[in-house]
Amino acid sequence: MVETRPFDAANYLETEEDILYYLEAAMEGNDPKHIASALGDVARSKGMTEIAKKAGLGRQALYNALSENGNPTLETLIAVLNALGLELSVQKRAA
Repeated sequence: MVETRPFDAANYLETEEDILYYLEAAMEGNDPKHIASALGDVARSKGMTEIAKKAGLGRQALYNALSENGNPTLETLIAVLNALGLELSVQKRAA
């Protein structure tokens, strides 16, 4: 019998390059829930407790905000990105 487990992207985000490509791909869909969830995967890959502490947020509140059904504020997103050593930027879309 084959034993299976649910896929968890956090288990595969090992390098800074992995994380950047993963978040870039998540941003392409312009789906806020997907972006928040992807950021949650990255935070879990780095240790949710540590990221929550660096972001000045409660661990459970961060889990909730960055879940599939979460709806984080811009303030929360920026705090998490800062805790990960990342920043939000804007660029013109390709025509």
